[in-house]
Amino acid sequence: MTTTDDALHLFEEAGEHDSAGREEQAEPLYRAALAAGLPTAERIQAVIQLASTIRNLDRGEEALGMLEAESEGRPVDEWTPALAAFTALTLASLGRDRGALVVALRALIPSLPRYHRSVAAYVDELADGAR
Repeated sequence: MTTTDDALHLFEEAGEHDSAGREEQAEPLYRAALAAGLPTAERIQAVIQLASTIRNLDRGEEALGMLEAESEGRPVDEWTPALAAFTALTLASLGRDRGALVVALRALIPSLPRYHRSVAAYVDELADGAR
């Protein structure tokens, strides 16, 4: 039986491999850490980092699926911008630049001092063209 400490150790080890450019070694460790039951904050980080690793391994569609699944139905919180950033990067890697721009701009709207409604309308127009 694995413990939270085991899961955290796997997550940290995965991150070390990832940071060193050893994505192939990082991927199974991220997956093991997630399966072992990471605490909430580390779990979302592991999903983001695993998706980024998978994107770097030229499996963008798989990475996008992971990020979209994680984002779906999730309340807006401190991790929302990070999810959006990595979703946008993944879309750009897949050659879907307009979709990447839509994701990035939607994430930016809440931080704008004004123009929420007009930027949202422009983003909706962009999104219609991205489909």
